Amino acid sequence: MNRKPIILGSVSLLSLLLAGPALAQTAAADTDATAGDDIVVTGVRASIVGALNVRKQSTQIVDSIVAEDVGKLPDNNVVEALQRVTGVQVTDRGNGEAGTISIRGLPDPVTTLNGRNIFTAAGQSFALQDVSANLIKSVDIYKTRAADQLETGLAGQVDIKTRRPFDFNGFAISALARGVYNEQSDKIDPNAALLISDRWTTGIGDIGLLVNGSYNKSRYRTQSVTAGAFVPFATENPPAGSGFTPLQRIFGGWPVGTNAGLPTAPGSTLNLNGVDVPYYLSRDAVFSTDLYGERERPSVNVALQWAPNSSSVYTAEFYYSGFRGKTYNDLMFSFVDWWGNLGNNPGSTIQLYPGTNIVKSRQVGNVAGFNSGDYATNRTDSFVYALNGKWDVGDGRGKIVADLAYQTSKNRQTFFAMRTYRPGLDVDVDFNAGGGIPSYKFANNGVLTDPGQWTLGELYDNANRDTGSAATFTLDGDYNWDSGFLRRIKAGIRYDARKADSWVRTQDAGVPLSNGAPIPLTALGASGAFTNSGFFDGLANVPTSWVTANTRNLWGEADTIRSQYGLATSNDLFLTHVFAVDENTMSAYIMADAELTVFGRPLKLEAGVRYTTVSTHFSFTDRYAENPTPTASANHSDRFLPSFTARYDLTDRLHLRFNYGETLRRPNFSDLNPNYNLTGDLTGTGNGSGSAGNPNLRPTVSRNYDLALEWYFDRSSAIYATGFIRDVDGLVVTLPSRRYIPNNGITAGPTDYFIINSPVNASKGVLKGVELGLTYFPTYLPGPLNGLGFVGSLTLLDSHQNIPEADSATGQIVGESTAPFFGVSNVSYNATLAYDHGPIGARLSYIWRKGFIQSKEAALFANPIDIWRKAERSLDFQLTYSVTKDLGVTFDAVNLTKSKQQNYYRYENVGNATEYNLGTTLLPRTFAIGVRYTFK
Repeated sequence: MNRKPIILGSVSLLSLLLAGPALAQTAAADTDATAGDDIVVTGVRASIVGALNVRKQSTQIVDSIVAEDVGKLPDNNVVEALQRVTGVQVTDRGNGEAGTISIRGLPDPVTTLNGRNIFTAAGQSFALQDVSANLIKSVDIYKTRAADQLETGLAGQVDIKTRRPFDFNGFAISALARGVYNEQSDKIDPNAALLISDRWTTGIGDIGLLVNGSYNKSRYRTQSVTAGAFVPFATENPPAGSGFTPLQRIFGGWPVGTNAGLPTAPGSTLNLNGVDVPYYLSRDAVFSTDLYGERERPSVNVALQWAPNSSSVYTAEFYYSGFRGKTYNDLMFSFVDWWGNLGNNPGSTIQLYPGTNIVKSRQVGNVAGFNSGDYATNRTDSFVYALNGKWDVGDGRGKIVADLAYQTSKNRQTFFAMRTYRPGLDVDVDFNAGGGIPSYKFANNGVLTDPGQWTLGELYDNANRDTGSAATFTLDGDYNWDSGFLRRIKAGIRYDARKADSWVRTQDAGVPLSNGAPIPLTALGASGAFTNSGFFDGLANVPTSWVTANTRNLWGEADTIRSQYGLATSNDLFLTHVFAVDENTMSAYIMADAELTVFGRPLKLEAGVRYTTVSTHFSFTDRYAENPTPTASANHSDRFLPSFTARYDLTDRLHLRFNYGETLRRPNFSDLNPNYNLTGDLTGTGNGSGSAGNPNLRPTVSRNYDLALEWYFDRSSAIYATGFIRDVDGLVVTLPSRRYIPNNGITAGPTDYFIINSPVNASKGVLKGVELGLTYFPTYLPGPLNGLGFVGSLTLLDSHQNIPEADSATGQIVGESTAPFFGVSNVSYNATLAYDHGPIGARLSYIWRKGFIQSKEAALFANPIDIWRKAERSLDFQLTYSVTKDLGVTFDAVNLTKSKQQNYYRYENVGNATEYNLGTTLLPRTFAIGVRYTFK
């Protein structure tokens, strides 16, 4: 995670972003829940009280984060800001920043920008981390949905609101600049933004123009050490007639990829060739990755508004979001296998975990290994153009809103990687030397950094291009009444025409030879090799330096390298158009609000129904067919989606609300694409691995129930609890099948047979949970302690889904297991001490989430195929000092405790983070100093 917040000005936003309840822009006056109070406060406390009132008055359950003033959202991107909202969990903190989010355990919130659905390239969702926090006015997280909102996104809706000129009374300017230091990359990078806005009264009405731009750059380093997967080995005394030598790896005859892996009891056997052969379970390899990355994110928001009179407003908007990424992955891979020199007494070097047949540590002589220098580029450009008109009708009781938007998004990626091979080396390995981190060392570490000891291996040269576009029209109208049972009727339509296309190029080459001999790495010249340093320095007993082919430099000579490998060069390179989608969606809804009095208290009701129909037409090209030609297909779905919400004010301070609604998750276009992504037989099992989409996928449907109780017990303070259930049908899971795919061009581990995992709607599941939140700013603290407060939340989740088990040879379902939802932590919480007094504002925040199931591994090994993530945490500190009312400076630190990201193998009661440890990734600690100026 690399979160670099900035908070400046006369009041602090420190506690605002951590509040569980909705934090929304409101007046500064503090209106207590008890009528008659006329106490006025300012600053953060006023913003929080106003935000609590927004939640209090809302019919639905809505949490928000809001920049209390222009440019004052203290995070780099939306994901980093959302991670402190109740029920939101960050699912990836690698590569120097917080990545994707889940809401209440579900990973697919629909993303909207000013209410408009947005996406990245050929995807169904938008990369939230590409949205700069500098451009944001507020972010609303809708955990329940009404009929007038988009039907997609089981997790909810994240609506990002940008600034508009009519948000200001006149001229406004805001500028910020910050330097961010990443401890692992040892780099200082810029983060800057500028907003200029003005409005004028003219003869044709009020006109306003706003331009808001942001730029941030980040250079990061991601270091990981991984113990390889489990495979069976014969013991040091294999039985006579078995045909095995001592400690020989067992490649076939055992059930590959069983859910729980092979038995781990001492003396466990495999029946091979009619003989019961005792075995050990040991890792086949250890490897380290040292990834150097650089990313840039330019973004611009322009808004022009015109109000010709008091009853109409027209808005034209332009939004651009860009991403420029480069990574160089420095991989060192070493086998720890049987074909080396085992010595005279190989069993003497093996240590088992007590009470198991699992190898903890061992020594092997003369083992093979390779390194790989992997260079990748990634460029995204997304544009949104929109026109919006709002008209008041019917003496102000009615409103009509029309919106027309067009967006395009393009993503281009390249991957250029070269392997190098070394001579055999003696290796001494402890697969878990402590804390889940392996240690390993070689008898001659000097070989690792000597380019003359390495020879050229395979070359991988791949590229992708994805594009997407959409034209969307919406028309909404509503009419309101001040009294009576019926208070509002609202109806609308939405039409969306979406297109997406994908192109792919893949060309690989085997090991090059010169006169029948391997080519040394030194043949690439001095610039063709790269040697890292300081890897995991002092944090693990692993090699800290090794040499790889420097594909960052070689990319500039790509055609020369391609020709040496016998591959097509730029004159002949082209991308194959493998997938095209044309999707049309029509939605219509009607809803009504009502109010009645029950036991002297108001009961507010909202009910509606949304109808949506989707027609998807697509074509794909099988690149591995003898005569590749496009194949057309189509599917269609339609559904009525009801929603109902009731809010009952038990007292002025105590509110109860209930919601029922149905939402959809449409298949990702990539999940519909039946083209294969293949990997060769790298483990000698007789099968390669791969994945492919399924054009017959249908939408997943969720029936959602929410019940919330909120107590606003004091000004600036509230406590609330929400219980919820998500009953989900048609969950997508992957099932394996063995397929014959000839002419596939695989050079590493060549084979014609592959275990292909494809998505199917074969699972049902239930997610249940409780959210608890507290915002408390005492009013009785004396002197300098006045302004001290606490904001925190706790989320408890319980989930289960059925996971079909399929025969990999036939693809037929042969059984079923039960597992939690992927990415769901049963427990997560955040706690913050916030302080805002005079010119000083500060916060110390701690975020924690329990371990969770992350993914399933390819069915190729003897370990449990479920991969779990260990508990994750982050301790962050922020400090702001207001020099004047317009000028402020900040300091902040992220991940003060240098937490790590770790995973391990586990299936039900089999597996743990000790014997079954897998990978460890270091997360960076960052420090930032910034300055901000605002005038309005």
